[in-house]
Amino acid sequence: MITPANDSIATAATSLDTAFHTPSNDEAPDVTAVTTTIDPITAAPPSPNPMRTEPQVTAISRTHLANPASYEQIQNIVADDFYIMDKQVFGSLNSKVQLVMSVSQHVINAGGKRMRPLITLLCSRLCADEQSTDAMHLAAITEMLHTATLVHDDVIDASGLRRGKPTANATWDNATAVLVGDYLIARAFNLLVGFNSLPLLKLFSDGTCDIAEGEVLQLQHQHNPEATEADYMRIIDGKTSRLFMMATSGVALLQDKPEFMQALSDFGQHFGNAFQIIDDVLDYSGNSDVMGKNLGDDLAEGKPTLPTIVALRLLKEQDKTQYDKLRIAVQTGKTENAEYLIGLVKASGALEYCRKRALDETQLAQQALLQLPDNHYRLGLWQLTELASSRLV
Repeated sequence: MITPANDSIATAATSLDTAFHTPSNDEAPDVTAVTTTIDPITAAPPSPNPMRTEPQVTAISRTHLANPASYEQIQNIVADDFYIMDKQVFGSLNSKVQLVMSVSQHVINAGGKRMRPLITLLCSRLCADEQSTDAMHLAAITEMLHTATLVHDDVIDASGLRRGKPTANATWDNATAVLVGDYLIARAFNLLVGFNSLPLLKLFSDGTCDIAEGEVLQLQHQHNPEATEADYMRIIDGKTSRLFMMATSGVALLQDKPEFMQALSDFGQHFGNAFQIIDDVLDYSGNSDVMGKNLGDDLAEGKPTLPTIVALRLLKEQDKTQYDKLRIAVQTGKTENAEYLIGLVKASGALEYCRKRALDETQLAQQALLQLPDNHYRLGLWQLTELASSRLV
């Protein structure tokens, strides 16, 4: 059995068995055929699941979700580094074109938690507990790339608001937003050259290609009711998880810690997977005011998210009539009856399956952390996994 080595992690850990409410038969169909319960005490291997495309967790550490640390508490672990990094995100913009500066500052000022650079800073301190100018630069570059992907996403999705503020494409126009997004990517690589590290440059260039391919793959499967869970995992591996992996793996290169490369990479991948699955679950069950978008927006846009994919899979077996209604909505994007369609997804048992899936990924991320040095920076990363998963409760 794997258990946290850090006493503070061990104290925080409690059983997953009561973390989530499982619907009664009156609320939703029985989904035991598509979900797996792992005994947190014996860590016994789960029964094979023919509908899963990813390996199951066979030994896990226990997660507590009832009272996770706040984001601010986790950020405070590297408060000084974070403050300097945040200034560098702005200070790194040096375009001679005023419009580029104005739009770049607009999108960066739109806020966001700076989670990816925070992870980079925590990983750096985990590897070597000293302030690293290089790590702060890398964290700022990671945020710059992330901001560029958001600018491009807003154009693709024709979004007018992000985090409650007007998007660049809404404030200016699509062409301006796309070109400034391009500038942010170009500037990020311009800064990467300053490290004089070909392996780091290769990591980020390969990763940026993967991000673009993930976005294109999502477009390819838009309004496709035949998209599979395997398709979905390929999409989020590119468009979401890859940047988390760059944020973590880059630290191993910077700190010359090849022995940590695999664990850091695994953490980034599985944390990113869990993060995206949770976001997609919340599109059906979250608070629209908190999320800054309406419930069911992903469905209306025909995005191949896991809740929709699984709901179609289950409804095809359970109720052909309801399956056809959801299938047509995915194909056409016509969701005037959005509340009814959201109810179909919920009643199918898809959200319970996806919650279990997100927890599997969270536990894999935690397993990766247990291969890394035992210190309070590792605890901060552990707490981030708990905080992300707590959004499902």
